[in-house]
Amino acid sequence: MNVSSARWFRAYARRALYGVAVAVVCVQAVAQEKLQEVVVTAERREEKLQDVPVAVTAFTPEALQGRALGDIHALSNLTPSVNLDSGAPFSGDRSVLSASIRGIGQDDFAFNLNPGVGVYLDGVYLARTIGANLSLLDVDRLEILKGPQGTLFGANTIGGAISVVTHTPGNTPRFMGTATAGEYNRRDLAFTADLPIIQDKLLSSISVSTLNQTGWVKVIPYPTGSPQGTTPFIVDPQNVYPKAGYQTSDNYGGTGVTSLRAKLLWNASDKFKMTFTGDWSHEDQTALPYTVLGVYAGNLNASTFSTLYNLCISNNASTLPGAIAAAGGPPTGINPTLDFVNAAFAANCAKPRAQVPGLSIGGAPLLGAGYVGGPPGPFNYNNHPGTSYLGSNQPRLYFDYAAANTGNIDTSYSNGPNFARYDAFGGSITGVYDVTDTLQLKSITGYRQIKWNIGTDLDGTPETLQEVTDAQHQYQWSEEIQLLGKALGNKLNYVGGVYFFKEAGYVHDYVPFEDVLFIYDFANDVENKNYAAFIHADYALTDKWGLSVGGRYTNVDTSFLGGQGDLNGFLTGAILGTGPLRYFPAIPDSQTWHIFDPTAGVQYHFNPDVMAYLSWGKGFKQGGWTTRLHLPIASPSDARFSPEYSKTWELGLKSEWFNHRLLSNAAVFYTDYDSIQLNIQTGISPVYENAGNAKIKGGELELQSIIGGGLSISLSGSYIDAYYTYVNPVSGIPQYIAPDGTVHCPVGCAGTLPGVSPLDASLPKTPQYKLSLAPEYTYSLANQAQMRLLASFTYTAEMFNDALNTPVLRRPSTRALDASIHYVSPSGVYDAAFGGTNLTNDRYVTAGSPNNGAGEVGGYFNPPRMWYASLRVNLAH
Repeated sequence: MNVSSARWFRAYARRALYGVAVAVVCVQAVAQEKLQEVVVTAERREEKLQDVPVAVTAFTPEALQGRALGDIHALSNLTPSVNLDSGAPFSGDRSVLSASIRGIGQDDFAFNLNPGVGVYLDGVYLARTIGANLSLLDVDRLEILKGPQGTLFGANTIGGAISVVTHTPGNTPRFMGTATAGEYNRRDLAFTADLPIIQDKLLSSISVSTLNQTGWVKVIPYPTGSPQGTTPFIVDPQNVYPKAGYQTSDNYGGTGVTSLRAKLLWNASDKFKMTFTGDWSHEDQTALPYTVLGVYAGNLNASTFSTLYNLCISNNASTLPGAIAAAGGPPTGINPTLDFVNAAFAANCAKPRAQVPGLSIGGAPLLGAGYVGGPPGPFNYNNHPGTSYLGSNQPRLYFDYAAANTGNIDTSYSNGPNFARYDAFGGSITGVYDVTDTLQLKSITGYRQIKWNIGTDLDGTPETLQEVTDAQHQYQWSEEIQLLGKALGNKLNYVGGVYFFKEAGYVHDYVPFEDVLFIYDFANDVENKNYAAFIHADYALTDKWGLSVGGRYTNVDTSFLGGQGDLNGFLTGAILGTGPLRYFPAIPDSQTWHIFDPTAGVQYHFNPDVMAYLSWGKGFKQGGWTTRLHLPIASPSDARFSPEYSKTWELGLKSEWFNHRLLSNAAVFYTDYDSIQLNIQTGISPVYENAGNAKIKGGELELQSIIGGGLSISLSGSYIDAYYTYVNPVSGIPQYIAPDGTVHCPVGCAGTLPGVSPLDASLPKTPQYKLSLAPEYTYSLANQAQMRLLASFTYTAEMFNDALNTPVLRRPSTRALDASIHYVSPSGVYDAAFGGTNLTNDRYVTAGSPNNGAGEVGGYFNPPRMWYASLRVNLAH
């Protein structure tokens, strides 16, 4: 940290101690004299939240149920410095969690990429962002830890960690069921039960839920009425292209999820207990709705495939060479087009359809096919009514923004693959043995596997211009052994242990572009191994001063076999004889990293209710290989990218006032963020590179208070100043005119625009300000029943959804309002609620990306305003 940064930190830290900063708890306070005490495991042992020198936001089961927070993504609005989105660019599935804490995270779903925020389920790490947007079914506690957690949680917690702790079976029989109905044919059912088998000895619980809802985006017919007939263009059937699935639907954004969890607690003795947990999730629903925000065809370097497609259908063999030259000439990486008879592009364009590799359908060539909806010309059906057509009488749809824009973000012309199917199974065995009164041995064994298939239509038209289907399979196994203890008269608290993790699997992408001028097809195999040893200790120097120190040594071994292929030879340099034409040599590659993540801190207790702390820690996110190549490479090592690293200082103040009726937690932080892995559009492909370094500084504050008379309020806010200090030059990314007419310079193309620097770009998913207000009011009726009113309002400043800061992917400042009213019966058995989400009907893009190859930019919009009604029954004996 340089001198100026150190001065800033000290000054900002002093202001924090007077109440200007950080994160906190969203616990429930219903007509209580005191705020509820929350116990967390942020330091891998149970402690009161207010005693932990870490910025943590914790949610109790009452808060999750009362505010209808059904998955991890739903916590985003109530957590300062945190952004949690369901879905990633072109993932098509809400089970994918795009998590960012204090400007550090991950917004992709590929197997070769690792999260920046670790998600843990009952102590077991979930390695993939797919499935990480967990359903919060029968959860005892959820903790969001901010800042690098490398020492206690390990790799890929560079931004923070999210820990979900499910319900522990109790001795008392319990049944809780909830039925919910709402707009778009919403039909949700859930129940949980505690079923003691042998009192105090063998206890069990089971939880089941089914969530069903029709998507809010409707697929509508493309306008017809050409003089040539009621079907003015040809659309190929879905099953003629290689894909991971062919399911379609008349809507996007639907829900179809079934979840099951069972838990068995065996208290073998006073000293030894074991917990067995198994869970299963099945998802079969429509894909997230993708909206095309602009098409920039016309220049081969900025929009390769869309431009070639439009030129192919609107020219004949004699005019095509000149049209390509006028559009900027053949771009780098495309097979030479001087001889249009022999070049692969011309062959795919001019061949009868049945002869194009990868396509199992007959018909006339695309060359000179004619088009509907494009500019005036001899091949445009709409501009020559009543005249004989010059082409093959099998016209196509011209690809431009008008072809994809319905004029309504909740309707779409896309009728291609439309599905999200996901099966996940996992289990864990946790054993705890009390060696002595001050020494405990703990083992956490976990196994998980996922099978994921998605299909999403990204072109906004009935044509097959950019349709993505993906199959991804993964399994993982982990073992962690912890030793937790106290010593020196309980002044020393420590936890140490060893950890082993292994995962393996593959991802297979199928992407036919522009009616199969080019078919992108690949399967990549990945294996990761992680060995670690760690220790963390807290020592009470005096009654007021405390010291923390710890470290973790991690060895990461990862291997990769790239299989990206080109089914029809469109691009140059493909490796021949590897069927399909490969971009990666058919040899595996491996990388190894040895990383030490230390942490240190000091605490000062002004009194039992007020603690200040200063901490420093490190974290890292694993490196890997980029897999979306636009040119073949000589060695798989050419696709490597390195780990990214962070070092964070944090100064916090945790306090409770007025006999525990007011809670105030604050913190400021300063982070050096190096070797950042960013998704950069290089040529025609989005690839990952270590794009540069950044500094992130800011603060968070949360207040929670019981006002009295049944009223309680939670208030939180955050401020983040994040900026790049260095950005690597990125070759092959020209400036381009975005669909809104803005001349745009992506990150890394410094010097192509006067006065524009890549250092001016914002880190993705990092708003400067975020403010949240969540009041709750409880009114007692004459019959001892209760009426409860809950609301939450969150203001979030503007942010960019992508690393390139694409203008049309800017998320404007948003205002989110959720509210519900509850009637709770006198006995507390029944809770009837009516509520709404996104009551302001604020609509914005939550994930998206530009694609120079396809010549378009688009993304996913958040859902509209929705109403619901629910009935909860809670029985205990």
